[in-house]
Amino acid sequence: MRIILAKPRGFCAGVDRAIEIVERALQQYGSPVYVRHEIVHNKYVVDSLGKKGAIFVEEVDEIPLGQIVIFSAHGVAESVEKLAADRDLRIIDATCPLVTRVHRQAQRAEAEDRQIILIGHAGHPEVEGTSGRVEHGVLLVSNVNDVGKLEVDDPDKLFYVTQTTLSVNDTLDILDALTEKYPNIKGPGIKDICYATQNRQEAVKELSKRVDLLLVVGAYYSSNSVRLRDFGEDMGTPSYLIASADQIDETWLNGVSTIGLTAGASAPEVLVEGVIDFIRERFPDTTVETMEGKTERVKFELPVEVRG
Repeated sequence: MRIILAKPRGFCAGVDRAIEIVERALQQYGSPVYVRHEIVHNKYVVDSLGKKGAIFVEEVDEIPLGQIVIFSAHGVAESVEKLAADRDLRIIDATCPLVTRVHRQAQRAEAEDRQIILIGHAGHPEVEGTSGRVEHGVLLVSNVNDVGKLEVDDPDKLFYVTQTTLSVNDTLDILDALTEKYPNIKGPGIKDICYATQNRQEAVKELSKRVDLLLVVGAYYSSNSVRLRDFGEDMGTPSYLIASADQIDETWLNGVSTIGLTAGASAPEVLVEGVIDFIRERFPDTTVETMEGKTERVKFELPVEVRG
């Protein structure tokens, strides 16, 4: 058996930063440290931090008064931040800086009296956070069909922003539909699609051409991980999203000689190594190589509360 590893894969700078924030907060302030929502979309990461003393909650009103709360990498609405302040919680914000940039763009556009259209997936924490950062809410579109259903206040006073973890191709299709319907709409283009999302998608497109089977390590509720699996399928390669090696169905390996292996932006490398071990146990002569790809050197600054 031959395994080809995607490059890049796994943790992005925003995820690295968020996890480091929780770990440093535990070191500096001791446990417990409370985290609103999963710090990133990966159960292995959440469970590992939980063993170190992090307590994960869905809402800040579950946190005792005066405690430390960390906001996840996906960002939060202003109402969440206000409620935390009202409860005298000590806030450490782990929102990915790329998400924060989207928040600011939406706020600036609203200050110019523009109505905000948000391209994203309903219910995603990032979408909820961005929606809650503007006073008058957003019009959410998830696909081209949604564009046709839009009703706006003034077609000449529109501004769009995007969820950072979307597919570039899907976003471009929606943008084409928006600009066709509203020629004067303003927005940032696709530059707010996360660099890590783009890089991992491009790697999977290339990897899928070379393999008989694609395995994507990531959570089923991780938007960027799901899309990596979808890209493999779009390329005509049997593709599966797995949380870890124990979810591999051995029948997938029948007749396969080359496996492509990648991981979503919130999946740690230890889970990729677990998949390699699983394959090697069944195919002792397995070889592992890494495809050529982009080297990511992005690193985001930590918030002052945990710089130590």
